Amino acid sequence: MSLFIAIALVTGIKQYTRGHYNNYKIFKYTFLHSLEEKSLYEEYPLEYGDSNHYGPVFALIIAPFALLPDALGTSLWNIANALILCLGFYSLPLPIRTRSIIALVCAHEALVALLSFQFNVGLTGLIMLSFSYLISQKEAKSAFVIALGTLIKLYGIVGLAFFFFSRNKWRFIFSGIASIAVLLILPAMLSSTDYVIRSYADWYSSLTEKNMHNASLTSMQDISLMGIVRRVMQDASIPNLPFLAGGLLLFLLPYTRIDQFKHTPFRLMLLSSVLIFTVIFSSGSESPTYIIAFAGVAIWFMIQPSPKNKGIIFLFVFAFILTSMSPSDLFPKFIRDQYIKPYSLKALPCVLIWFTIIYQMLKLDFKNYKNYGIE
Repeated sequence: MSLFIAIALVTGIKQYTRGHYNNYKIFKYTFLHSLEEKSLYEEYPLEYGDSNHYGPVFALIIAPFALLPDALGTSLWNIANALILCLGFYSLPLPIRTRSIIALVCAHEALVALLSFQFNVGLTGLIMLSFSYLISQKEAKSAFVIALGTLIKLYGIVGLAFFFFSRNKWRFIFSGIASIAVLLILPAMLSSTDYVIRSYADWYSSLTEKNMHNASLTSMQDISLMGIVRRVMQDASIPNLPFLAGGLLLFLLPYTRIDQFKHTPFRLMLLSSVLIFTVIFSSGSESPTYIIAFAGVAIWFMIQPSPKNKGIIFLFVFAFILTSMSPSDLFPKFIRDQYIKPYSLKALPCVLIWFTIIYQMLKLDFKNYKNYGIE
């Protein structure tokens, strides 16, 4: 955990002193604009570049940091996200050594996201917490975490994928409904009910518009399975729907193996699948989003039977080099600029690993799954 706090602090100070904290300004002004009842989703070029795409409740989350001077708020925001991520890692039903290795493997991806002050770091932790709370029979906590993540950034809704691991499904459902009801109206503390209702409508419109712009051959987004195909084919008109439909079908197939639900390795495989699926099937995925997917890669690798076969090791090393290290200065700039970015190749190893996970979930008997990394 100390490593992640150090990374968060260093990245926060570095980016603030260089004036590279536009995302934090966007976050900060969601709070300030809520107080003034200004649109949360308009562009304000005199205050920051780009526009906000987080839900109205995010104004309350960022409030404690927005009230501080930017020099302090930026670093504390990164530290808070890093702590949530660590809570997620260390909540997993794995030995402490295994959890520590998973966290260490993800450290570089976390650094990439923290350099942009991305909430994806905290969101990754929330998704893992929603899983861990649910299998620990803490349904109310799990439902609240899912509701919070969803109403900040829609990716959080993937926590519902763990619903069938719940022993008290009605408690989970009622807790979820109550959490959503409270969180939906809570932003009115800063403004008014009418303003909050209008903001949710504006949020939907902004997300719809953003999705239309993501499917581009030159944007920094669309680092996804669809993005690879669109950019290799040089055809931005290739639609998302066939990929989403096929991907969702494959994602759901392991749910037919009801007899495997009770086994921890199967559950962790599903967690890995969820984390990767969320990113590789989203046209909004960009490089800092991959902390979500790479957490799934790390969990998947660490729960493989020992000794790990060469194919599994190859896929993990391929992912570590191409997905995690490609944004860094350690990677050849020419290859990064001429091939990886133009063709969304950062997504490729995660795509291959996700298909491997689906195959394993459909074929393996997790009752007899031998692995020394699982409690």
